Amino acid sequence: MTIRIALAGNPNCGKTTLFNRLTGSTQFVGNWPGVTIEKKEGRVKGFDDLIVTDLPGIYSLSPYSLEEVVTRNYIVKERPDAMIDVVDGTNLERNLYLTTQLTELGIPVVIAINMIDVVEKRGDVINIEELGERIGCKVIRISALNGEGVSEVLAAAVEAAKGPGTIPHHIFSGGVEHALAHIEEAAVHNMPEGQQRWYAVKIFERDEKIYDDVRLSDDVKAHIESDIVAAEKELGDDSASIITNERYNYIESITKVCYRRKSAQRRSISAKIDKVLTNRILALPIFAAVMFIVYYVSVTTVGAWVTDFMNDGLFGDGFNLFGAWIPGVPVLAERALDAIGCAGWLKALLVDGIIGGVGAVLGFVPQMFVLFIFLAFLEGCGYVARIAFIMDRIFKRFGLSGKSFISILVGTGCGVPGIMASRTIENERDRRMTIITTTFIPCGAKLPIIALVASALFGGASWVAPSAYFLGVFAIGISGIILKKTKIFAGESAPFVMELPDYHMPTAGNILHSMWERGWSFIRKAGTVILLASVIIWGGSSLGWPDGGPFAFKPGMELPDSIIGHFGNVVRWVFAPLGFNNIQAAIATVMGLVAKEEVVGVFGVLDFNGLSPLAAYSFLIFNLLCAPCFAAIGAIRREMNSAKWTLFAVAYQTVLAYAFALIIYQSGLLFCGEVNVAGLIFALFVLASGIYLLVRRGAGKQADHGMAGR
Repeated sequence: MTIRIALAGNPNCGKTTLFNRLTGSTQFVGNWPGVTIEKKEGRVKGFDDLIVTDLPGIYSLSPYSLEEVVTRNYIVKERPDAMIDVVDGTNLERNLYLTTQLTELGIPVVIAINMIDVVEKRGDVINIEELGERIGCKVIRISALNGEGVSEVLAAAVEAAKGPGTIPHHIFSGGVEHALAHIEEAAVHNMPEGQQRWYAVKIFERDEKIYDDVRLSDDVKAHIESDIVAAEKELGDDSASIITNERYNYIESITKVCYRRKSAQRRSISAKIDKVLTNRILALPIFAAVMFIVYYVSVTTVGAWVTDFMNDGLFGDGFNLFGAWIPGVPVLAERALDAIGCAGWLKALLVDGIIGGVGAVLGFVPQMFVLFIFLAFLEGCGYVARIAFIMDRIFKRFGLSGKSFISILVGTGCGVPGIMASRTIENERDRRMTIITTTFIPCGAKLPIIALVASALFGGASWVAPSAYFLGVFAIGISGIILKKTKIFAGESAPFVMELPDYHMPTAGNILHSMWERGWSFIRKAGTVILLASVIIWGGSSLGWPDGGPFAFKPGMELPDSIIGHFGNVVRWVFAPLGFNNIQAAIATVMGLVAKEEVVGVFGVLDFNGLSPLAAYSFLIFNLLCAPCFAAIGAIRREMNSAKWTLFAVAYQTVLAYAFALIIYQSGLLFCGEVNVAGLIFALFVLASGIYLLVRRGAGKQADHGMAGR
């Protein structure tokens, strides 16, 4: 018999760390039925009959965002055999609010007090036995980070799954309990006994989603409403606030007995660090310095050294190993193919097309891995949450919120999960703006483009990579101002509330696991999409009209004579005002829609030449900001649930990218003394239009309308 165990808890409480410890490599990822939110499940290592589900983090069972709705629906409707409620021991009071609701569901609950090692290091004491007695379920002390108590909490959950559901020990005040008793009798008496309490509480709170589930008659609703109103008059507050206050009163009564702090006045280490890192004056310069170091090390130093070895050695002519010259993969492949008498066209396809195209992309994997290690560390230690808090103050000026910046930070790894992370944003207008702007930030797939331009044309200059990152942030800010002044995006941004976890040192295992998850998706794409695209590019460059003669197949023909060269000639005029008016750059830009990595793949098959440093930087800016790859466009389509919104997003991104690249290139020519009068006039017109959109009076507060739902 299979036992299903769900992991529930607040965001950043350590659920996913516990999930990874329990399941290891036995995880399987899909989507929740009917929505595109990622569903993580896995079999416990060594136990085929134990399935664990990692639910999206929530603060309560009164959901607002799509992820919170998914979590509640799974718990309430799927009803797992047991739940492990992961509680952050360093923030006990806040986390127990969800616990008081989970224990009302009639499902067996085991509480895992996580980060117990941090609690003890502070000198604080949590009386586990007393806490369990007062809440009414088993409580286990764990540290998901180092594995302490993990097997014990799993055993407790399995044991609990065999027994009856947890019975809540907390009771509300007399007026509330009186109303709940009436609600149970009138509305939910036909439900299983263990579920009646929770449904009665949600009806008392006037939870609209619960009203949709229970479908009460008008007479029953009127009877219930009179009881709710009577309780509200007695307690002088609305019903939802009454329940919230009484839950916190109950939690306070528990923590007074079960939780003893070493010193109420003692500032924690996290608070001392935050005094500097979240300081109003120092926070932004520190953040800028952190991101400069991340990109400098990833692209210019450590990452660049290994990438040079990969590109010049492994996928180039070869490398010197202890005095012996080891040929690179292309050389070895060519020798092997010559030895077996391989046909010339097939050898060209394998060496120039596949190895040249895919190898050019794989050569940048070390830089990506270094970047992903940095990002995993910043997430794991708790700094990412602080960045969101810091940027909330800034983003509000641009019509966005701190939650938007969380999507952007996730997008530094890959645009697809960055777009999906927008689900945590409650306000639909803010969510759409976040989706449209998230891919402006350089993702992992764009890192090879940055590295290629920086190394090939700027001699590995340290400013190129950070400037690309901060230009993406600038584009997001500009977009926030412009879009917020339109009717379809006008209105106040949703308030940003977020738990700031304590700083802690992430384990090497978790950092490497995160790095590999992100990096493997890139490598997998190189073996599929990029391989196919490289073959197409090679084929298109080998078919054509060599030397102006009849149509023929001839590997190595002059690029303008090939099919793909003719295509490049047709589209390159579009990019002439941006400075990269050559066939290779035009083809690379178009192929970047398939996968951004393929921009580099194109130059692995076709020569990278003909661009000045200024034109190359314009090329870089356009490809970083324009419409993302097909996978990200597909994610936009799923999240927007509208073809018109998707088309708007792609068009806006491309137009903004064109405007940025145009202004940078034409103004750069002006400073270089190479004025293009027509181009400069065009750039000045675009700049004036942009300034007008920024300073014009906004549309004011409007209701959600426009393209919504079309």
